[in-house]
Amino acid sequence: MAKRGDSDAQPAASVTVRIQRDDFDIAAEIAALTEGRADTGAVVSFSGLCRDEDGRLSSLELEHYPGMAERAIRAIAEKAMERFSLLGITAIHRFGKIAPGGNIVLVVATASHRQAAFDGASFLMDFLKTDAPFWKKEHLAGGGMGEWVSAKDADDRAKGRWREPE
Repeated sequence: MAKRGDSDAQPAASVTVRIQRDDFDIAAEIAALTEGRADTGAVVSFSGLCRDEDGRLSSLELEHYPGMAERAIRAIAEKAMERFSLLGITAIHRFGKIAPGGNIVLVVATASHRQAAFDGASFLMDFLKTDAPFWKKEHLAGGGMGEWVSAKDADDRAKGRWREPE
């Protein structure tokens, strides 16, 4: 015999992390994360795209260590889930050559309230930019090879805002 309210039970919180060569469908990823969740009050998504750097790039090539990258992103996502009481997170990062305008990364955070979803998505992106093991090499529009893209000080400063007070 079912207890009263059992049919109202919400699915467990979820963390999805994928590293993939293929593109992703943002709307489909949001739908998958929110399906069956009547407790979701906010969905925040961020998608990062490849820029052409003022026409200088033909593509950006992303490399990673399989297994290591997934573990690093999952650890960050689980911290975000706990810290912001999120209902779910999806983090997808592509690898391989990506042309300007192409998707590179997707982060979707769901929560009961908007601020938690905003903070969770921002936290995950700030740490993903600095702590996930990815390397980026530029391919120039003129056919040559560009530079390996270095980490930016601004990314470290953004991550620093999430330090716990001592």
